[in-house]
Amino acid sequence: MGKDKNPRRVAENEAMAKTRMLRTSPQKLNLVAAMIRGKKVDKAIADLTFSKRRISEDVMKCLQSAIANAENNHGLDVDELVVAEAWVGKNLVMKRGRPRARGRFGRINKPFSEITIKVRQVEEQA
Repeated sequence: MGKDKNPRRVAENEAMAKTRMLRTSPQKLNLVAAMIRGKKVDKAIADLTFSKRRISEDVMKCLQSAIANAENNHGLDVDELVVAEAWVGKNLVMKRGRPRARGRFGRINKPFSEITIKVRQVEEQA
């Protein structure tokens, strides 16, 4: 009588992780995401570890979550994983302000963003 099993949102050789409410602009986050797209996961983790950007720690957490999902939930081999996709989206924007000259109000936007990382298992060519 129960409900049908929820279909997978990704292919059989893929796993995904998403992090929401990252306190940075999507433009800055996309620079970090572009740095890891298409790379093997161990190389991507090394690049994020030594990156000078503040948000790279949060991106690395998301990548490690995707790797753990691939290993534990889908039974994929960690050594053959590649960052297939990494895309960035906008989230809410906190509107703040600062008084300016002549009674005006300077608006300050504090954006949040989200990142989705999809890892895929690919067999190495010999």
